[in-house]
Amino acid sequence: MPLEIPEVVINRLPVYARALSELEARGESVVSSQALGELLDVTPAQIRKDLSYFGRFGKQGRGYNVPGLLTKLREILGIDRQWRVCLVGVGRLGQAIAEYGGFGPQGFVVVAAFDASGAVVGTRLGDVVVRHADSLDEFLKANRVDIGIVAVPANEAQRVVDRLVASGIHAILNYAPIMAHVPRDVVIRHIDPVLAMQSMTFYISRHVPPGE
Repeated sequence: MPLEIPEVVINRLPVYARALSELEARGESVVSSQALGELLDVTPAQIRKDLSYFGRFGKQGRGYNVPGLLTKLREILGIDRQWRVCLVGVGRLGQAIAEYGGFGPQGFVVVAAFDASGAVVGTRLGDVVVRHADSLDEFLKANRVDIGIVAVPANEAQRVVDRLVASGIHAILNYAPIMAHVPRDVVIRHIDPVLAMQSMTFYISRHVPPGE
């Protein structure tokens, strides 16, 4: 992937792919940038600019071929194949992640789960049996894992992230409420709903008086 492609553009590609999947499921074979933009609340010019980083798609006045563009976006994003995922942390959040049914159909398969609590080690979550966290390094050395999901308490998160990185993991999804640090060649995404809500209160506090 060329380094000059802005991250914000890459982050919009899955949104385009999801919309195209919905259009394809409805039997739509062609969509204009105008119609796609209205569906996603993005300007047609922005869509055309984003796609131009990866080649020429569609024809002026005729729109985009939905199956063709979807296939290309899936190739660009690497979601035309299967990715192996491990989960570290099997508390309530980790259990919800492991049992979420939306990963598999999109090519993300949870192949292992780890926790330090004897109360959950040995229990089954979906298709995997929870392993003890002490076996994480050994498992990663013996098995291919592409993405690590971290759902441990904040005080354990950086240590877990460091272990994943040391074992060769280059993509990490972090649900712990800290900004974990990784080397430049590792991609990490932080998921913190509290921060998301706090950013929204900046806007709504202007309309909701204190005390209400």
